Amino acid sequence: MAVTNMRFLRARSGVALAWCLVLAAALAAAPTITRADPAAKPVIVFMTDFGTVDDAVAICKGVIKTLAPDAEIIDLTHQVTPYSIADGARLLGRTSQYYAAGTIFLTVIDPGVGTTRRSIIVKTKRDQYFVLPDNGLITLVADRDGIEGVREITNPKWSLAGSSSSTFHGRDIYSPAAAHLQRGEDWNDAGRALKGVTRLDIPRVSVDSTGVHGQVVALDGPFGNLVTNVAPDEFAKLGYQVGDTVRVRLAGKELAVAFVKTFGAVPIGKPLLYIDSRGLVSLAINQGNFAAAHGIVPPVPLQILPK
Repeated sequence: MAVTNMRFLRARSGVALAWCLVLAAALAAAPTITRADPAAKPVIVFMTDFGTVDDAVAICKGVIKTLAPDAEIIDLTHQVTPYSIADGARLLGRTSQYYAAGTIFLTVIDPGVGTTRRSIIVKTKRDQYFVLPDNGLITLVADRDGIEGVREITNPKWSLAGSSSSTFHGRDIYSPAAAHLQRGEDWNDAGRALKGVTRLDIPRVSVDSTGVHGQVVALDGPFGNLVTNVAPDEFAKLGYQVGDTVRVRLAGKELAVAFVKTFGAVPIGKPLLYIDSRGLVSLAINQGNFAAAHGIVPPVPLQILPK
């Protein structure tokens, strides 16, 4: 499917495009999950950067439940780094592979709200639906699953009647559209078909005589583990084996860390390099916070030196 490349400026939070540098290879091994009961109503998985301090998330859920009272809504997270399309793309790509065909992903990270950016529904070849702004959020999902079709949400019947804010499309456009899908309405009725989607331009890892060159793209929740965009096969080119000491350059420092399978393989307080549950190289401190200990705020360049 034709696509349009688009580069995004660094968000005000300081989190750049590199947050979504999860390799296509890491996402390619998505588990095969099919809907157990084809007659069951689909689940709505909801993700935003709204936070939970105010009423925005509750309002969106109220719109959904008014239009689709039996809708089951699962919160992916509402703590996406504010304005970070790349962070949202990373989380959407990571999570959607564990949900069944038919699932509806409602995603609102929308720094361009009210501008000419389009509001769309994407149907993937995995038979999942993504209701979101056309700003690159779908990039990693599209890379892994392929796109069956795209519709721009232009049908006024698929929006919230009597409400037309320029700054709250999560309430006025995306939540109603997700509710219409959940009720089983034909997604083709949402609006005109589009030929392509906007995509993030994702830098890639390189390997040469000086080692592997990648980036720290995210932190692993509250633990401060560093998530990188380096895949195991790229790391393997350096010849390291489990139990070896690996030299890494990070944030102006050169560190020596043990390559192990899990946290408990090193003493408490000691650093380690491991392959995480995403299938990516990660750095951590056993029962500690690597990011805090070394002042790491992604994105940060990473070099893993040869053995």
